[in-house]
Formats: sequence, C-alpha cells, structure tokens
Amino acid sequence: MKTVYHKADTRGHANHGWLNSYHTFSFAGYQNPERTHFGVLRVLNDDTVTQGMGFGTHPHRDMEIISIPLEGDLEHKDSMGTTAVIKKGEIQVMSAGTGVMHSEYNKNKDQAVKFLQIWVFPREVGVEPRYDQKSIKEGEKINGFQQILSPNKNDDGVWIHQDAWFNLANFTKGNGKNYMLNKKGNGVYAFVLKGSAKIGDRILNERDGLGIWDTQSFNIEAVEDTEILLMEVPMELPAYLK
Repeated sequence: MKTVYHKADTRGHANHGWLNSYHTFSFAGYQNPERTHFGVLRVLNDDTVTQGMGFGTHPHRDMEIISIPLEGDLEHKDSMGTTAVIKKGEIQVMSAGTGVMHSEYNKNKDQAVKFLQIWVFPREVGVEPRYDQKSIKEGEKINGFQQILSPNKNDDGVWIHQDAWFNLANFTKGNGKNYMLNKKGNGVYAFVLKGSAKIGDRILNERDGLGIWDTQSFNIEAVEDTEILLMEVPMELPAYLK
C-alpha cells in the first residue's frame, strides 16, 4: 500500500473576505507542483462563504463538479435553467461537459455556509451538461460506509461520468471497518471532516488528507468520534489529458 499524507495546515489558503478557502490541491493563486491532483481528483476546496455573498456567474467545461454542504445552505443557478438550494445533508453534482455557466450564493443573512467543492476529471470530454442533487442524510450509517456517489445511475447517491465512488464514514470512538476498493487501479483520498482516525500507521486529524493506492483494501479505526469522506478515483488520467 502506498500513501501520501497532507496535513491540514499544509493546504493552500486564500481569504478574500467574503470567501475563506483552503485548497488541498493547486487552485487559483495556490500552485504547488507536488500537489496538482490525486489520480483524477483535481480539486478539493474547503470553502466558507459569508452571509449574503457568493460566486458570480462563471463558466465550467469538461469537469465533474461535486458540492457537499457542511453547514448552512447554498443557492445554485445555471444556464441549464436550474435554480436549487443545497443544504447540509445533501450532495450536488454538475457535469459541465460541453459547457455550462453557473453561480452559487449564500442568501442567508445570519449564517455563513461551509461546503466542499470537489472537481473530478471525467472519463471523456464533450458530454451533455447535467445537474442533480440528492439527500444523503436519509441513508446515514453509523460505524459503516454510506455511498453518496458512483458511476452508476441506479446506485445510492448521485452519479458522475467517471469510475469513482464516494463514501461517508461515520465511526464512534474505538470502532472501525475495512474498506474494499471497487475497481482495480483506483486509489482513495481520505479527508477527515471531524474527529480523528487511524489508517495504516497514520493518525489523521480534522481536515487532514491521506491518499492511498496500490492496495485492494485498508482499515479505518476511529481514535475519537469521527466523520471521513472517502473519495475513490482512478489513479490513471484519461487519454485526453496525456
């Protein structure tokens, strides 16, 4: 098993006043040649948007974009005619494909919104743009893995144009479980949302990340009550990026 460890305080950071953002991988003004991506996982931003502020209309193309609110709610509008609000306990996906314009705003006057913005390279370019969101609160599992994303339209959670599987892992102190990868050649990027856990011989704390590959499985053990996002993705980049 191979691993790469990213401690929380080594992430890139940009505070724009209205937006406070931490970047696990190179993004905007943060450029680190040793941290450009993990397989097809291109962006993992940990964002806080202040009250009444947001991202104005901007374009995306040929990228799978996933948003997971951690606190508060965020309004989404796009050029496909979608207007929606995503809240904690939900997941949103947008396949940018041939091109889409969208905006994201925190319309609340009394609460900041915290959310993860995740970008994944699709397996092919030029797909038809699409939007979807689903509740993930209903399927919440304690001391187990809750699938919230996959490549399959009929699976639990949302789906994307990539052989990727995302799971939320919620464990109480002292509990754990073995994670089996879904596809050969994939790796997993584990990102701790709260608490702390042990993977292999590494203890991860809040907002630490650990990339894991060249293994069929690995064990997670909660050092304290913990919540972890597991992002399983292909490690080989698609042909159009080579």
